[in-house]
Amino acid sequence: MIKRLISFLLIVLTFSLASCSPTLGGLQRYTDAIDGYQFLYPNGWMPVEVQNASEGVDVVYRDFIERTENLSVIISKVGESKELSDLGTPTDVGYRFMKMVNQSPDSGRNAELISAEKREVDGKDYYILEYQVKLGEDQYRHNLASVVTNNGKLFTFNISTTESRWDSVSELFRIVANSFSLASY
Repeated sequence: MIKRLISFLLIVLTFSLASCSPTLGGLQRYTDAIDGYQFLYPNGWMPVEVQNASEGVDVVYRDFIERTENLSVIISKVGESKELSDLGTPTDVGYRFMKMVNQSPDSGRNAELISAEKREVDGKDYYILEYQVKLGEDQYRHNLASVVTNNGKLFTFNISTTESRWDSVSELFRIVANSFSLASY
């Protein structure tokens, strides 16, 4: 009886400590079983109805309080046998994305690639891209993207905030961006 009580208390203590962990506390898991991906997102973020899903936007979440903070997953088609490395290095892919953002001079947007790196999860390569985006004269945003290919699809996970909030949320946003992965069922 005492062994069972001690075991139960250890389990409760373990779960309590895990929920206080800075890397996982305050995060929820989102899993898309149809498209086969998953990620963590902060508590207090709400799903946003996707208006034009035909453009590849699969899911959008936004902070309930800091409404300018958001994340999205965009799914695009690439060649059936394309691996991420076939699209180029992390820097190549980062600059290509930056050119797409900057190509319309009427948009008032100007992106700058800050960093590009590769990470591996379960034998799959992911590129983590960091951008600063200038909107108009004096508005800046900070974006982190995680990119991966699978079965002829390019998955782009993006999380974004205003530059003025970046320092206070950067660690959390990095955890969230690195949590994006193809689901393994």
